[in-house]
Amino acid sequence: MDDGAYQLVLRRSDQIGCVRTAGQVRRERADGYRFLLPLDGELTVVQDGREARLRPGTGGLVTLAAPFRVGVAPGPGAFHGVRATGGAGRARAFVMTIPAREMDRRLRRPSPVATGLDLSAGLGRVVADMVRAVGEERRALSVPQFDAACDRITELLCVIVAGGQRPAAAPGHLAEVEAVVRRYVREHATEPGLTGAAMAQDLGWSLRQVQLALQHAGTTPRELIREERLRLVRDRLRNPQDRDVTITDLAHATGFSSASALSTAFRRRFGVSPRELRHAAH
Repeated sequence: MDDGAYQLVLRRSDQIGCVRTAGQVRRERADGYRFLLPLDGELTVVQDGREARLRPGTGGLVTLAAPFRVGVAPGPGAFHGVRATGGAGRARAFVMTIPAREMDRRLRRPSPVATGLDLSAGLGRVVADMVRAVGEERRALSVPQFDAACDRITELLCVIVAGGQRPAAAPGHLAEVEAVVRRYVREHATEPGLTGAAMAQDLGWSLRQVQLALQHAGTTPRELIREERLRLVRDRLRNPQDRDVTITDLAHATGFSSASALSTAFRRRFGVSPRELRHAAH
């Protein structure tokens, strides 16, 4: 697996069964996660000594950094096995591979194993619908479009996972504030004067409310703004239509003070300079 890229594939019964042993974990040292979205049938997931069953309307997240087992639950009267066999039930599922850094950076820690995520309503249903739509349209999407869509899915998935780890007493209003703030940052990321205080004033909340909501999601206003701007830059560097736009102009167009400020932040985030990524993309 290329742990630096998203992957999204549709698996059927005879392709779903998967075992990752402790020996494979030690040898391969893969860094990433797999998000499982059942469409039909029932999956069994075992990791960290816990077993869960996933049905349509639920989802699961496993880490490649620890042993796990995924299989299809047996049909009526059949013996349960890890790999789908003649006696196993029928199932289909989308399997999304997510680079570790994309989740760990948002959560500020390795993601916990999460199974039985409710994807039947609310934000969970939005995530499930997005995964299905991206999976069905994969061939029609360019690499930048696919990555951008997967970024959004991962961002929302982190909100769900982080929400499940918060104390029960945490006000639900924080999740609403966080969702609105993220949408506001996406819409205004190119504005040079965008700050946490400015967005709080425009939205009619206190800066403390905005900071607290993002703190529960593992980020800050400043980090969220920088992340959104860097993603915009990355998308434009990959876009052939922006091939002649200079790095300096690109920096100013996306809210950075200078080309050097952009290059430093970009290399720190993606491991390459803007020029190197543009050269690789074209």
